[in-house]
Amino acid sequence: MAYNLTPIKGKIVEISDWLVKEFSSVRTGKATPLLLDNVLVDNYGSKTPIKFIASISVEDAKTLRVTPWDKAMVKGIETAIAAANLGLSTAPDQTGIRVIFPDLTSERRQVLLKIINEKIEEARVSLRKEREKVWNDIQDKERVKEISEDDKYRLKEELQKFVDEGNADFESLVEKKKTEILG
Repeated sequence: MAYNLTPIKGKIVEISDWLVKEFSSVRTGKATPLLLDNVLVDNYGSKTPIKFIASISVEDAKTLRVTPWDKAMVKGIETAIAAANLGLSTAPDQTGIRVIFPDLTSERRQVLLKIINEKIEEARVSLRKEREKVWNDIQDKERVKEISEDDKYRLKEELQKFVDEGNADFESLVEKKKTEILG
């Protein structure tokens, strides 16, 4: 009976997608609407993501424009952005809010690099846990004679190849983000 390693490939893609999403929320000095994805605004008693109550556009490399569909939400959006502690400044006007990204200082760059390293370690730990689950399953199947010992070791090598490819993918994401931060 052949063992199916497809689920671990799917998990590696999931972890990689998570890492990309986490990295997109790390501000690098360039204006990106993704940074506001996790900011929740008090919208008539419920917490709502900004993107559901306003349009977000890039004005220039350092400025986003947030235009709420309900003009009464301007103050709430401004408060939510300040409360998110993203290190951004806001400037409200008649039609919306201008979100300004300050230049990165060398101290802030070091903090961002530390955050990036923490995120990559979380991804590696998740991948190791998935590898451990699959390996334990392979060993269990070998114990009950569903697969041979030779198959077990062949599968272990294949599994490790997938894990190594996943880690290489994570590393390329980290290098890309570090280049972005260090400019």
